Amino acid sequence: MSVTHVQLLSVPVADQDRACDFYVDVLGFDLVWDNPMGPDGGRWVQVAPPGAATALTLVTWFPTMPPGSLKGLVLETDDLDADVARLRGRGVDFADGGIQSAPWGRYATFDDPDGNGIVLQATRV
Repeated sequence: MSVTHVQLLSVPVADQDRACDFYVDVLGFDLVWDNPMGPDGGRWVQVAPPGAATALTLVTWFPTMPPGSLKGLVLETDDLDADVARLRGRGVDFADGGIQSAPWGRYATFDDPDGNGIVLQATRV
């Protein structure tokens, strides 16, 4: 195989505008694309962390992926404490009281507006 990287990950959402606002305005992702898609008025909404090789598509069209069904989306950060404080200031609720420690590093978990589970982590190097 000659796979070089993961390009896209689909995140199932109920409302693309609400999800886009969360990923861009709250998490600080870049809006890569917001274009019409298909004849039925669908949209291709793609967001990504600044400079990242992998992007997220905010999808509404997969019947086997209901909104909120994605669990374990892991985002790496260089400053977990500052990011958790910033996200708390923007209204994000963290499960388990906030930052947790593990042998591999530290992490905090939260959900997007649809209930998709996100892990914000700082891997110990």
